[in-house]
Amino acid sequence: MTEPGWHLEDPRPNAESAPYSFFRPSETECLAVRAGDLIKLIFIYDVPTEEWTAERMWVHVTEAGKEGLAGTLDNDPFEPKAPLKHGDLVRCQHHHIIDIEFDKPDLAPPRVPRREFWERCFVEECVLDGKEPVEFLYRETPLAPEEDDAYHDSGWRIRGRRGTATAEDYDAREFVYIALGKVLNEDDSWLHLIDMPVGCQFERDFVSGEYLRRA
Repeated sequence: MTEPGWHLEDPRPNAESAPYSFFRPSETECLAVRAGDLIKLIFIYDVPTEEWTAERMWVHVTEAGKEGLAGTLDNDPFEPKAPLKHGDLVRCQHHHIIDIEFDKPDLAPPRVPRREFWERCFVEECVLDGKEPVEFLYRETPLAPEEDDAYHDSGWRIRGRRGTATAEDYDAREFVYIALGKVLNEDDSWLHLIDMPVGCQFERDFVSGEYLRRA
């Protein structure tokens, strides 16, 4: 949907490309939205901005039908130059929804159970940017959480395929501390191992595709 100075992002490509870190309600939930519910949408600004080029904001639904939804913006944008304000009319399609707060939760369809992977891990940059698949991983005692940590360390340490890298280049690879879901978006071949205990080690056999336990 496009309005003067802004448009709504279609979240479906993001959900498809990042299934372990970008979550949307089910189609059944989206189609169940009625007047009185709150829906969250992604607003993209088409005008010059000071801080934010996009914002996720809530809309209070006032009209709902097969052809789409309408409502009023229920947030004050953080962007100082935002081309819309609290109370502005917003029209959208069901597929634009990224979150829902039902006015009558007892009448809403059941949420589809899903596991989220926000615990942190250390992973080589070459895995995270898709240049190399996961080859070696192990789980050690997690780092002690900091006071302001929203998500704790999982203990997983993940390395990419060594390939023809020299020992020097292999040892010089950079690691990133990031959510497990971000790693799984790039390579989820090891998902079945994610609940293995501290102390385990696995190496991937690229011929069979299996992960062989090393400890």
